[in-house]
Amino acid sequence: MTADARLRAPWIIRLRERWHDRRNRWLMDPRFQRAAAAFLPTRPLARREARELFDIVAGFVWSQVLLSCLRLGVFERLRDGPVAAADLLPQGTLAPAPAATLLRAAAALELVEQRGEGRWALGRRGAALLGNPGVLAMIEHHAVLYADLVDPVAMLRAPRGATALARYWPYAAAAEPGSVEAASTAAYTRLMSASQGLVAEEVLDAHDFSRHRRVLDVGGGDGTFLRAVARRVPEIDLALFDLPGVAAQATARFTEAGLSSRATVTAGDFSRDPLPSGADLVTFVRVLHDHDDPRVERLLAAARDALAPGGTLLIAEPLAGTTGAERMGDAYFGVYLWAMGSGRPRTAQELAGMLQRAGFEAPVERPTRVPLQTRVLVSRRRG
Repeated sequence: MTADARLRAPWIIRLRERWHDRRNRWLMDPRFQRAAAAFLPTRPLARREARELFDIVAGFVWSQVLLSCLRLGVFERLRDGPVAAADLLPQGTLAPAPAATLLRAAAALELVEQRGEGRWALGRRGAALLGNPGVLAMIEHHAVLYADLVDPVAMLRAPRGATALARYWPYAAAAEPGSVEAASTAAYTRLMSASQGLVAEEVLDAHDFSRHRRVLDVGGGDGTFLRAVARRVPEIDLALFDLPGVAAQATARFTEAGLSSRATVTAGDFSRDPLPSGADLVTFVRVLHDHDDPRVERLLAAARDALAPGGTLLIAEPLAGTTGAERMGDAYFGVYLWAMGSGRPRTAQELAGMLQRAGFEAPVERPTRVPLQTRVLVSRRRG
């Protein structure tokens, strides 16, 4: 804020700005830092701030320890209980000294823990990871993002769509996603399917799908979410809309699940094609944040056209500004989606404005157990 702007701002804003400026001058002063760490009342705060700052500095190292353990099969070998150190890593993968270095690092992160001399077991965080295969799939996938972040400034300067991550998600930067070859959709469709399970249960617990007779899942991938809907609500009809190559995978998966009589799959490009009508509920599950504003506005308008008056729209995705998970929004998804070549994290308020401009009522948020993972907004079509 410039000096002139500060003078024009309300007094409370000027006061807050002055306080923040003074705080920053204190924090930049090494003498203040030493005094805060030594003074008994401020010592816990100073230590906590030091830990959190170090986590930001060292976060890339933490992620690589995690990726190493995953790729070496450490978590899987510990699934059934403690294992001797000599038997934990496949023969020939690491010499004893670097293996010990990795295991000690993983133990510090509570991914594993030592049980007596020479035996290792899952730590509390390693056990939680094994309970969520979708997270494990994302950890492996992040290696693509890490390659782009080797030179983060170059990644931010590069034209959108020029990164390795953009090539992994070919539809993201494509002017016409429908032109993406079917073969290039297989890898990301598998990833989305693997990471969809827990999100699906969160959505189904947040909103009562039994109130609806037909649900259309837009950008529904291979139908993982709709198969979860079918298990929870046996009487509901299922409809899915996605790119031709992805739609073919969904058709096969519905047939394998014995849902062919209940499921209709439509292939198309939602950047230009109308959505099929007939559903009283349209869902976007982890779809909108992948796309830039003009395409999201186009999608919401298409959903409005597909729904009858009073029909329901449901959006489920992680949102920026989530209390207690602020870093997830702009710090993680902001960078990830920039590298991906399309989309941005949005707040609930931003989506509410977009929905109302598209012809929907102000959305209602349905509480979820893990808002960091997904939040659910429900809105009804006006008029």
